[in-house]
Amino acid sequence: MGNMKEHKPSKKPLVYYCIVVAVIMLLLNSTVFPMLMEAQVIEVGYNEFLQMVDAGKVKQVARSEGEGMITFLALDDAGRERVFKTGIWPDETLMERLTNADVEFAEAIPTQSSPLLTFLLTWILPILIFAALGQFMMRRLQNGGIGPNAMSFGKANAKIYVEAQTGKTFADVAGEDEAKEALTEIVDFLHKPSKYTRIGARLPKGALLVGPPGTGKTLLAKAVAGEAQVPFFSISGSEFVEMFVGMGAAKVRDLFKQANEKAPCIVFIDEIDTIGKKRENGLGGNDEREQTLNQLLTEMDGFDGKNGVVILAATNRPDSLDPALLRPGRFDRRIPVELPDLKGREEILKVHAKDVHMAENIDYNAIARATSGASGAELANIVNEAALRAVRMGRSVVEQADLEESVEVVIAGYQRKNAVISEKEKKIVAYHEIGHALVAAKQSDSAPVHKITIVPRTSGALGYTMQVEEGEHFLMSREEAFNKLATLTGGRVAEELIFESATTGASNDIEQATRLARAMVTRYGMSDRFGMVALETVENAYLGGDTSLACSQETAAIVDHEVVEMVKEAQKKARKILSENMEALHRLSKYLLEKETITGEEFMQMLNQQA
Repeated sequence: MGNMKEHKPSKKPLVYYCIVVAVIMLLLNSTVFPMLMEAQVIEVGYNEFLQMVDAGKVKQVARSEGEGMITFLALDDAGRERVFKTGIWPDETLMERLTNADVEFAEAIPTQSSPLLTFLLTWILPILIFAALGQFMMRRLQNGGIGPNAMSFGKANAKIYVEAQTGKTFADVAGEDEAKEALTEIVDFLHKPSKYTRIGARLPKGALLVGPPGTGKTLLAKAVAGEAQVPFFSISGSEFVEMFVGMGAAKVRDLFKQANEKAPCIVFIDEIDTIGKKRENGLGGNDEREQTLNQLLTEMDGFDGKNGVVILAATNRPDSLDPALLRPGRFDRRIPVELPDLKGREEILKVHAKDVHMAENIDYNAIARATSGASGAELANIVNEAALRAVRMGRSVVEQADLEESVEVVIAGYQRKNAVISEKEKKIVAYHEIGHALVAAKQSDSAPVHKITIVPRTSGALGYTMQVEEGEHFLMSREEAFNKLATLTGGRVAEELIFESATTGASNDIEQATRLARAMVTRYGMSDRFGMVALETVENAYLGGDTSLACSQETAAIVDHEVVEMVKEAQKKARKILSENMEALHRLSKYLLEKETITGEEFMQMLNQQA
């Protein structure tokens, strides 16, 4: 299949060109035309002027004091009247000479061009300019079938990809096996429709890809294009948004018209929530967006699935979509594209590592375990950061240490090698981080410590303790959640025990602990007082998961009290653990001060040593 060129829409409407022509004509009329129409004035010497007066050739004369010139109308050698000018000369006999020669005195000598030149400049030239503008606009209008132009507001502007252009197949997508399986069936239907129609199955009209940013929704759509080997229309929801009411709906009509002409094909609408938001009652609605949505609903009902037109759409805000858009018959399938699990992260790392020179002994599983909750885009960034670090270190291959450092770069930022921190502050940070690690190590339901460092990072962290689960966990028990709370409070408790003071270094710990304790009370049902009652609702689960209280103000005050009590209980547990292991706290903090960075294995060996 040949490539179809993409034409960008003109940003300049017809009125723009009319204004430009008007300005040009105004400038020509005020400057160029007067100069062209003004007759040529011949400059002569004063003595020649006197000779022409004496010879009776001068008919009219005018004097311009401001310019210091004399302008006169006289006969030239061929007997034609021409306009001459000469400089003013002190001459007391000039008036007498002019009077004797019957010369007419005038205020100014009129200058006129030839009638032919006047006709050309005032009539023919403007007509030619407007005719050229008309030809230019007609040419652009005639090209409307190929690409958008100044008058084609309703063109869909969809980019068309084919297999050779996208260069992506399902082999390039890892960690999303369920999504690939659902889309593979659609591709197979396009290739072998008779296999499904024999049993009476219909081709799904649409599939909605939902998931967090960076999970590969657009990549999956491009992979479908590479697998299907049919025309693939790609357009963003924001491209339907127009300044003029009705233009978005016109673009939807044009898009489906093109799709039906190219059937079988796939139409991909990215960020469909731009036009697919729930319609509102009363004030505050958006007429243009709602008209565009109504047209989309009508078009999806109108086309026949037997033609082989499949609509794919992607969004990370499915909760905001109109229910009419989500019903079967429009989007028959809702395909979750979630964050990858441990096995998926390992496969994604291997996919992105294919194009990078990697060492042979790379442990992808260890990196996958350290990146719990990372999206495919973040994992791709980690591999790239590792390759950049290998180049900075002067190596030709990426090693395990590069990948581990790149994980920390993504989590906490780059190392601040030139940061100057006083010995007292370094000591506080060391005790703070060992406090976290010691509380985590002394609890049974807690993730093992992987690394402890007091090297400052560009994110603002003066140090951190990294815990890595040995396997993938999808559930968190009440004991595990409470132990995590205790671990988060361990840093502040260690500061209070050793220095009898508190610093601002625990701000992030406090934020995480408060968020976790509130979730335990309001959403996880882990509070004895409220039990299994949902007191908060999650909004935009794929975009940060903001929460809003679903209870009265009196209940909200009790929730705050429960959260405070829960965190205080966790602090008591951390204080008890550290008080019982004070010798280990001193010994490990001193070791961390010397080394600045220690691994989880080193930490456990030092912890298990006898004093």
